[in-house]
Amino acid sequence: MRIACLVKPVPDPEHYDRISVSPNGTLVRAGIPIVMNPSDRNALEEALKIKERRGGDVTVFSMAPDDAEGVLREAVAMGADHAILLSDRNFAGADTLATSYVLAKALERFGPFDLILAGNESADSSTSQVPSQVGVWLSIPALTGVAEIEHNESLTVRCSSEGGRAVYEVDLPVILAVKRGINSPRYTSFAGIIRANKTEIKIVRAEDLGSDASMTGLEGSPTKTLKTSVLDICRKGEYVEGDAGDIADRIINELRKAGALRE
Repeated sequence: MRIACLVKPVPDPEHYDRISVSPNGTLVRAGIPIVMNPSDRNALEEALKIKERRGGDVTVFSMAPDDAEGVLREAVAMGADHAILLSDRNFAGADTLATSYVLAKALERFGPFDLILAGNESADSSTSQVPSQVGVWLSIPALTGVAEIEHNESLTVRCSSEGGRAVYEVDLPVILAVKRGINSPRYTSFAGIIRANKTEIKIVRAEDLGSDASMTGLEGSPTKTLKTSVLDICRKGEYVEGDAGDIADRIINELRKAGALRE
């Protein structure tokens, strides 16, 4: 089975206070450490589990600047067989539509793949749009909110949402966008790290994909930021003393006065 996994480098949550927004609405990430998007780690873990059960290989794709190579090496250290970095200045500033277009072009270029896995959402934007959009570009079905995958002769997929749960029996190819609670991602091993350092990270430019420049980056993004502003948020702290019951009553009264609680 040929499995693809979509991985996004995101700013390290410990440095969110250093992130700013440019006038065109894109995040300014210069100098901020990047990590693998949390739900993408879960997607990669599912890909590796399916590979171990059914055989085949796992290829990781990421659209990011060249300095994201370390995130892809981590994916290889976890067990991925191949890693492809889609990096080009023409891809910068992409919204979800332009991002999904580039990912779909890459999947076509290096595919076909039997199964494509991705995280349900990214930590830095949380749109949950890219996996489904990739499915539209490739004309294959996509399921989001995937909470469980049973690895039988076919795949049984359980999806959860605010409205409840749904169970699907899926044929391949298919795109599955998994939720964070689906598994506990494995740690990288020493042997995996050594292998990752020896593995070639294939860097692919726009010309290698034959992509339409009008469909990528800011030019290919119909979502436009008209205005950005920085809010000046000041919070006043107050210590409350007394026994636990008195403290609880005081907090509840303050919340009621603020309109945060109703009778």
